[in-house]
Amino acid sequence: MRVELIAPSRDEPVGIGGKSSLAPPLALAILAALTPPQVEVSLTDENVDPIDWAGHPDLVGVTCTTLTATRAYAIADRFRAAGIRVVLGGLHPSALPQEALAHADAVVVGEAETLWAQLLADAGADGLRPVYQAPEYPALAGLPFPRRDLFRRGKYLLPDTLFTTRGCPYGCSFCSVTTFFGGTYRSRPVEEVLAELGEMGSPRLLAFLDDNVAANPGRAKRLFRALAGRRLTWFGQADLNIARDEELLATAAASGCTGLLIGIESISQANLAAVGKRTNVAERYEAAIARIQAHGIAVHGAFLVGLDEDSEDAFAETLRFARRVRLESAQFNIPTPYPGTRLYAELEREGRIFDRDWSHYGSDRVVYTPRRLSVKRLQEGHDWLWREFYSLPCTWQRIGWSHPNWLLMWLINLNFRGSAGLLGPLSRLYDHLANRYGGV
Repeated sequence: MRVELIAPSRDEPVGIGGKSSLAPPLALAILAALTPPQVEVSLTDENVDPIDWAGHPDLVGVTCTTLTATRAYAIADRFRAAGIRVVLGGLHPSALPQEALAHADAVVVGEAETLWAQLLADAGADGLRPVYQAPEYPALAGLPFPRRDLFRRGKYLLPDTLFTTRGCPYGCSFCSVTTFFGGTYRSRPVEEVLAELGEMGSPRLLAFLDDNVAANPGRAKRLFRALAGRRLTWFGQADLNIARDEELLATAAASGCTGLLIGIESISQANLAAVGKRTNVAERYEAAIARIQAHGIAVHGAFLVGLDEDSEDAFAETLRFARRVRLESAQFNIPTPYPGTRLYAELEREGRIFDRDWSHYGSDRVVYTPRRLSVKRLQEGHDWLWREFYSLPCTWQRIGWSHPNWLLMWLINLNFRGSAGLLGPLSRLYDHLANRYGGV
């Protein structure tokens, strides 16, 4: 049997070659590693390569988020029209399995590692079940290392990525992570993480794909101490609680941490309470960010603009805050009701979702009716925030020449600004990294 694994792009690609992407789809490489040796497996990341429609695999596995669901369905429909069986999985099919089944022979709900061998056996016997869902969340010990040999390394800005934990212990209403991982927070053995790094050839630049790499401070310290002395530069995602623990910050910095993506979300405490962001206290932001930066760790702040307590003043106030604390970089997202989240359920109940074209669900487009802003004004304010934050005067005020990593920070800011394009597609950094693993 021959299996083709596919990561779809946001839009249908135009032309062949010359494309690049931020990071490879690690989830599919893990499934490839779990594929029995008697099954031939190949992998296509449509963000960098075209799909071989004439390849005639026996089974196609497509993973997708909500943003890429429309394209994933189109891919699935075309293969099925040619008589080829398709299995869909990932964040979006897990939230809407019946929708996905209209385009697939089978759907995987949740993480696929413990289901993959049975699914392949069923496919080989022409006995695919409509839905596969594990009765419990898999332990992370003993997983095989991803088949990185299936990636075209030179096509990625960050070719070296790995995960050390899955899930997040918090339950923010807008986040699909909690839905997908069931509110669990699981860790890989530190020894296995180190062994994978060795198998990767001890890379010098690494991105951790954890949704919250430091949510368990004791375990994080053990990992960071084990990484110290490896001449590693890495960045990942964490929450602001990391700023409460000086030892944790120090060990992170000593291990090579150069930057963290941190969900600030809103400078309004009322907004934070409404979305369940209980780890954040707006009045403590400035001190917390300063403590992180004091350890030489850059902060990439993730904001939501257009929450229910946001009025016309929210855009200018958010910009003033981001400038005042001198964030090295930031992203300004429109709240997006991803299926399966509490936000989706709340807005659906209130009849406020007016756009269900999943290709618009990239956090850069308004798909619901805001409470205190018009749709037009929210879109304009969002676009203005991006332009102003990454304007040359604002970047100079935040970075200048005195920042310890000023050259890297300028390159990143210029890319976000859209005037240089030197580092590839960074503009949806949070969504991109957060969805590169976690099951087919």
